[in-house]
Amino acid sequence: MQPSQLSSGDVIADRRADYAKMLDEGGEPQAAAELMEQALELAPHWAAGWFRLATYREKAGVLTEAIAAYRQVLDLDPQDIFGASLKLALLGGGSIPEAPPSRYVERLFDDYADRFENSLVEKLDYVVPQKLAALVRAAGETFERAVDLGCGTGLLGPEIRSRVGYLEGFDLSQNMLAKAAEKRVYDHLGQADLSLSPQASGLFSEAMPKHRADLVTAADVLMYLGNLESVFAIVTDLAAVHATFAFSVEDAGDGSGYHLAPSLRYAHSETYVRALCGRHGLSVERLERTAIRKDGGKPVPGILFVTHR
Repeated sequence: MQPSQLSSGDVIADRRADYAKMLDEGGEPQAAAELMEQALELAPHWAAGWFRLATYREKAGVLTEAIAAYRQVLDLDPQDIFGASLKLALLGGGSIPEAPPSRYVERLFDDYADRFENSLVEKLDYVVPQKLAALVRAAGETFERAVDLGCGTGLLGPEIRSRVGYLEGFDLSQNMLAKAAEKRVYDHLGQADLSLSPQASGLFSEAMPKHRADLVTAADVLMYLGNLESVFAIVTDLAAVHATFAFSVEDAGDGSGYHLAPSLRYAHSETYVRALCGRHGLSVERLERTAIRKDGGKPVPGILFVTHR
């Protein structure tokens, strides 16, 4: 649910917030902020309202005030379902989180599930599943068991299904998993959090032992994490000897680390990824630089990796 859709519980505050939204959409963010302030006088504990005020102030260019409002969001919502900590980092009001709040990512994709494929594929020219699958198929291998991390609505599954005997898919969003289930491509679907340790991630149990996969994939997933150590630790526990790990990142260009982009996604450098691969016993077999989607009408540069353990 978007912040603008969350009620304050006060009819007058909601009405003023609706008018503020109209002013913002009409190109008057400062007037929208002033009206939103009036709404929050009536509903001072309304986290979604404070988030809306912060965005109006940000658009109006009053960044100190925007930072203060985003901090108020965090005070009222420590789980940070709105991603205020990410906005604070971009505005210089806080350090860059190593990962976005799990509740933020889960809510984002639960809300996005119904329009995900139409938005991403038809409007943003999203091509990672096809290109990553083509790199995997280039070696001519078949796989006994594959685990698709961050499977979303299941766009990668159909691309690799013919090469895989048993296909598992995992995602943080239950609504995305429901969409993936409709495709009837995966043999097993489950919820998992890649920002956690392998033991806490939800990927392992008696029925789902370690080192069970000879193919692990992560298509358009790692840009929703900053520090990728947790993911590579999970892959180390998932992958059998000689397994393939195929994944994509948004390209951070030169440098040896990662950064948070204005899109609130993370970009990672080739140097950073190669160092992680080296520490986790993975050799990079194939690499392709390519545009992976559009954002604001411009292509987003990415890197596709195929590695072997």
